[in-house]
Amino acid sequence: MDSGDNRIGEYLRARRGLVRPEDVGLPGGGLRRVPGLRREEVAMLAGISADYYLRLEQGRDQRPSLEVLDSLARVLRLDAEAAAHLRRLAQPVSRHRTAPKPERVPVSIRQLMDGWPDNPAYVQNTFLDILAVNTLAAALSPNYAPGVNLLRAVFLDPAERALRRDWEEATAEGVASLRTLVGPDVDNPRLVALVGELSVRSERFRHLWGRHDVQPKRGRTSRLSHPQVGDMDLQSNKLAIGGTDGLILVVFNAEPGSRNAELLSILGSLTASGRTAGASGTSAREKPAAAPPKAADPSKSVAPPKSVDPSKSSDKE
Repeated sequence: MDSGDNRIGEYLRARRGLVRPEDVGLPGGGLRRVPGLRREEVAMLAGISADYYLRLEQGRDQRPSLEVLDSLARVLRLDAEAAAHLRRLAQPVSRHRTAPKPERVPVSIRQLMDGWPDNPAYVQNTFLDILAVNTLAAALSPNYAPGVNLLRAVFLDPAERALRRDWEEATAEGVASLRTLVGPDVDNPRLVALVGELSVRSERFRHLWGRHDVQPKRGRTSRLSHPQVGDMDLQSNKLAIGGTDGLILVVFNAEPGSRNAELLSILGSLTASGRTAGASGTSAREKPAAAPPKAADPSKSVAPPKSVDPSKSSDKE
């Protein structure tokens, strides 16, 4: 688990371990105790002293200038999202915590999901807890259910792993998404509990969490193997819900007229007839905005859009 007192240092250490000397114009080869760049090499390339860089990694200096951060981002070959994450880590984090407020999905969002019979959709929070789903999403996976933590399900539930033909990609993106969403708040008790459990129970999670990857809220193609309708590839889009504390609406769609769209339609028909493992026929409006994670209890609720503008923007060991 990360230390909230040395957020910058842990990030820099992890990222320099991923850069090969030849990637930045330095001679490769030779004996190195650890992979990646040495501290002195990072400092030299960034135009700062080796002593100052050491202080950054050790957490003895936590307020580097933007110029230093940008230089380090360049040397460590960070993309725009990773560089922005580094800058966020340098911002002060309030140590004063109030009791968490109930997370409520706006009625308008539930109604919107109810109006999408052809698109699976769900709402998640910062920690990837599912808060609301529609009927087709519940039919897509029993883990799309209020009260389930999606990251926990993807790593620990064998059925969820079997559903995902792209499990390795999905786990990597899930961990990177969690890092992005929590930002510098790495000592949040909810995050500490989730990361602690997954680190103990999943070697892959430990590896991915240690990389410190981040990614923007963006869509991806989910390659699924559904037990009732077979293999299908669905595009998912993530939309930030305004007026909430970081809630995100995730919507799946298939290209109109495609085989994937046909399979979604078949799944919808099975759901309507009550023949899917999980469709309860309950609408999203009627589902309570649930809280933290359990594994997977097929509770369902609701309905999704025809096409969505993706403007805003998970191995049992």
